[in-house]
Amino acid sequence: MSKGINRRKFLKQTAAGAGLVILSGSASARAYAANEKLNTAVVGCGGQGRTHLGPAASENLVAVCDVDDQRLAEAANGFPNAKTYNNYRRLYDAHKDLDAVFVATPDHSHFLAAMRAIALGAGVYVEKPLTYCIWEARTLAEFAREKKVATQMGNQGHCGEGIRRCCEYIWAGAVGNILEAHAILGRNFGGSGGRPQSKPAPKGLHWDLWIGPAPYRDYHDGLHPFNWRSWRQFGTGTIGDMGCHNLDALFWALRIGQVKTFTVECINTKGDSDEMYPQDNVIRWDIPARGDMPPVKVFSYDHDGLKPEIMTETEKKYEREFGEFTLFVGEKGLIGSDARIIPEEKHKAFPSPEKTLPRAHGGPHEDLFHGVKNGTMPCSNFIDSAGPLTEFVLAGHLAMFAGVGKKLEWDVEKMQCTNVPEINQYVRRDYRKGWDL
Repeated sequence: MSKGINRRKFLKQTAAGAGLVILSGSASARAYAANEKLNTAVVGCGGQGRTHLGPAASENLVAVCDVDDQRLAEAANGFPNAKTYNNYRRLYDAHKDLDAVFVATPDHSHFLAAMRAIALGAGVYVEKPLTYCIWEARTLAEFAREKKVATQMGNQGHCGEGIRRCCEYIWAGAVGNILEAHAILGRNFGGSGGRPQSKPAPKGLHWDLWIGPAPYRDYHDGLHPFNWRSWRQFGTGTIGDMGCHNLDALFWALRIGQVKTFTVECINTKGDSDEMYPQDNVIRWDIPARGDMPPVKVFSYDHDGLKPEIMTETEKKYEREFGEFTLFVGEKGLIGSDARIIPEEKHKAFPSPEKTLPRAHGGPHEDLFHGVKNGTMPCSNFIDSAGPLTEFVLAGHLAMFAGVGKKLEWDVEKMQCTNVPEINQYVRRDYRKGWDL
């Protein structure tokens, strides 16, 4: 094959006579043979990133990237045919024919790693939360729409049957109109105090690359490889880490994505500093009417030690125990995010509603691969699902930073707090020189 004709161009030119499917709606009109393997890459292959290596290798894993040499070596040992990189920018420069990329970096690097992949026309899977801040979520979704690529966020439950049945039961009127929803997130990231003393980065950790687009600082304890989640410059705290899982059902079932405005406030918190997220947060959103759905109050609780009375009373009365769980309070009773009416006798008495929602094409990885190969939209795509959900979740940050008792009025379309303008400084971030768009 001529060096001037790459694989995609060649496939496109020969598709008509070779029985290929042409994805004419995609950014580069890619073509795939029935049994052709996708070229895949994993950016961030330690921790949660390990879960992507096997699925990526079920296609054609051509490259892996990690800023930690030890984690990179472990990935390379398991998949020796994949090229290795510490810097994802170099990976993208070397592999222009990527079809699907999995991003599992710390939260502060999600956006730029995903944007560069989309710019190549690749399908992209990004771990939750989709982005570090609200502006990034909107921008990433708009870029995915422009480039017409398949996208998926790693809130795995969104591909499952349970969340769909929860929606279908609520929409069928199982407990009447929903008036309140209470969600336990199940973590308590964050803390108080300043920055620990600087120290040398661990051997094999490329610290400047780990910092990436965030403001530079020396290495210190409590960051790599896991606890960055508690730090404001790198993670997104409990609500960012867990909200895209445990607020997903209520966001979908209550059609919150339809609203143009809502209010959000913090009604309980502890700790907080310029360095770390507050802990023990309770956040309340007041959502206006959507179509035939009346206004609804939504509450999130960082962990089960903050359970509201409605949940503790329900646990006692019906001998239940709620961990990471959402309880919907309807006009006619209670239903959980497990799609079970409470008590169980009422659930058994209610006719099983019709399955009206489309189902995913397998798990989140398979659903993405199907989207790339067939020009379909993965279920937790950035445009319709993951982006709007992430924006809603990260509005909780604005409430935390505003402080207890300040009800923020949020304009969804403008991405703007209209009554406390100083809080808008947290809607987007600046990028370190050399890491901007």
